[in-house]
Amino acid sequence: MKIDYYKLQLTFGIILFTISIFLFISFNSYWKYGIFDQSEIISDNINFATTKNTLGGVGAQISEHLIRIFGITAYLLISLTLLIGIRIVFSVKRINILKTIINHSFFFLWTPLLLSICGSHIMSGKIGATMSNKLIPNIGVVGIILLLMTTLFIFLSLGLNLTKNHVLKFQKKIRILFELIMSRINKIIFLGYPLQILNYQTNKHKKQKSIKQEDEKIDVKTDNKTEDSEDEKIIVKAAEDENTVNQNHIQDDQTNSSEIEYKFPALNLLKEYVENKISIDQEEVENNKKLIEDTLKDFKIDVKVQRATVGPTITLYEIIPDEGVRISKIKNLENDIALRIKAIGVRIIAPLPGKGTVGIEVPNQNPTIVSMKNVIESEKFQTANLELPIALGKTIANETFVIDLTKMPHLLIAGATGQGKSVGLNTILCSILYKKHPNEVKFILVDPKKVELTLYNRIENHFLAKLPDNNEAIITDTKSVVKTLKSLCLEMDNRYDLLKKAEVRNIQEYNKKYKSKTLNSLEGHKFLPYLVLVIDEFADLIMTAGKEVEIPIARLAQLSRAIGIHLIIATQRPTTNIITGTIKANFPTRIAFRVIQGIDSKTILDTVGANQLIGRGDMLISTGSSLSRIQCAFIDTSEVEKLTDFIGIQNSHSEAFILPTDKNEVNDFAKSNNEDRDPLFKEAALLIIIHQQGSTSMIQRKLKLGYNRAGRIIDQLEDAGVLGPLQGSKGRQVLIETEEELNQLI
Repeated sequence: MKIDYYKLQLTFGIILFTISIFLFISFNSYWKYGIFDQSEIISDNINFATTKNTLGGVGAQISEHLIRIFGITAYLLISLTLLIGIRIVFSVKRINILKTIINHSFFFLWTPLLLSICGSHIMSGKIGATMSNKLIPNIGVVGIILLLMTTLFIFLSLGLNLTKNHVLKFQKKIRILFELIMSRINKIIFLGYPLQILNYQTNKHKKQKSIKQEDEKIDVKTDNKTEDSEDEKIIVKAAEDENTVNQNHIQDDQTNSSEIEYKFPALNLLKEYVENKISIDQEEVENNKKLIEDTLKDFKIDVKVQRATVGPTITLYEIIPDEGVRISKIKNLENDIALRIKAIGVRIIAPLPGKGTVGIEVPNQNPTIVSMKNVIESEKFQTANLELPIALGKTIANETFVIDLTKMPHLLIAGATGQGKSVGLNTILCSILYKKHPNEVKFILVDPKKVELTLYNRIENHFLAKLPDNNEAIITDTKSVVKTLKSLCLEMDNRYDLLKKAEVRNIQEYNKKYKSKTLNSLEGHKFLPYLVLVIDEFADLIMTAGKEVEIPIARLAQLSRAIGIHLIIATQRPTTNIITGTIKANFPTRIAFRVIQGIDSKTILDTVGANQLIGRGDMLISTGSSLSRIQCAFIDTSEVEKLTDFIGIQNSHSEAFILPTDKNEVNDFAKSNNEDRDPLFKEAALLIIIHQQGSTSMIQRKLKLGYNRAGRIIDQLEDAGVLGPLQGSKGRQVLIETEEELNQLI
């Protein structure tokens, strides 16, 4: 049985509310009926039926014992349970449970002792009376008063987080007050003395008065400056997104009349997180603002923090440096500011595009979850008039970031392991699933890791495309990937032929013309859905297939935009041998999750910054002309499972969208005919079948060949179907077990 921790938490909070209300009513009733109920409670035969407490015998007994022990301080139990209940139910981050318990514990001891020395034993309870009886013989009443004042001052100093500046301001005000009092006393004392003494004191008083006025002016200036800075500082609150249900049913003519209408997924399939609203910690913002100014001042850079924009996970502080300050000096202080603020990573944008300020991005101490439901139900996504809209997440200003895949037109995603790439892919796929009809878009999913995209098997006949001879809808082996890429290139050429016949320039114009019935189906015209190729781990394909994968991907990236084929490639190895110049040139839109080194960030984005991200979905997206920081929306496996289940149980086509195959293409073995094979081909094949393992080094040793010739024989054996494809560090799989099977194959 799965435990719903939120319901358990809510139940516990409601119980605490009930306890606080119960104690409040019983305590108030005690002061009126306590004397009468006391005789009933302390008697041997307790009869609750005769008690007069509003909450009956239980209320009378609880209030009697608690007020007798704690006195009036028992009311602190009410505030303690109430505050903890509010923190649990409403998730008020300002209420720290541990700090609340410590504060109440202090006053549980301090207040009864104070009341006991004031002579109020009923109000102080047994705790106060016991403490005073123990302490008075040792330190006396005066000592207890000193103890109370000292402990209260220490408590306030620690509890209020007093800084050096607070103490200096307090000392300054005390000094001004003391000087004013002394000047008044001196004026009275020297009133009957000789004129020169009076004049001296008058001049001194005037001087003190002028000092006081100057100090007051400074205070006024400081206050005005504070007010001005508060006016200038813009704290962006969480925008209230409009909750709407996605009813974007397509109305087109390419669907057959026999088809059952497709029902779009509902929003309630996604989780609703309690803490998905941004809570602004004013104290944290002010503290970071001061630390930034002080840190830069230590390096002799005077700046003024103009505004702070609070986002889900990051706060952007905009600073204005004094004239003559070089921006490069501020840019080089990222690590120093991060050290002072005690942050994971601080990113400096110098200068902010379109503004005359420098931006400093600081992680929030209490980040907010950006849920998939929150971005999907936003008005910006619901009303987006885009071909393939993707809701990636929230910006620093808490705005839903929506982008059109057809305008990218291809997307490159990179980042270190565990920083959010797989969640980002799920966010992209689910955004399209929520917005588009199965007839409008088809996915080709490549998952070398074999576990990340398996849930999308359930929507095979609705949204997936594959080769006719593929049993699995999710492509996992390298050989199938190469075939699929070649098939996509063939589909691209076929589509361009259709566009040429229709005399249009892109897929949007073609489909519009087809829907208006101006194109004849008998001439081969048909509705063209968008095709989205998603590769989860590109580095593995490059390592195993190399040019066989890179060349068709480069060709698709260069030519496929106009005919509706778009690529989304993810990798956790952002190195130059994986993300080559050809790949980068054709992928202008790139997403970088957190990476370890600045050189990796430059490989992805052509600039540093991704190494300063904080992880957990924090990302930078480069659209060629701009660089934006976004908190990726979070969607977990259970949400994807519910979504694919909802789509999968609906009526669909009898099979997935079939990609074309070259009719003139002969089978793989025929390509490697006897004329092209090495003379030692069969001998090498027999050797591999006998040992049931195949590698270039074994062929070299057994047949005494060079590395290049042995490598060519291995490639020919793979083409013939004797060996499987290379699987990273693992050996190749031998597909033939006996010599008879080999002869039959040949």
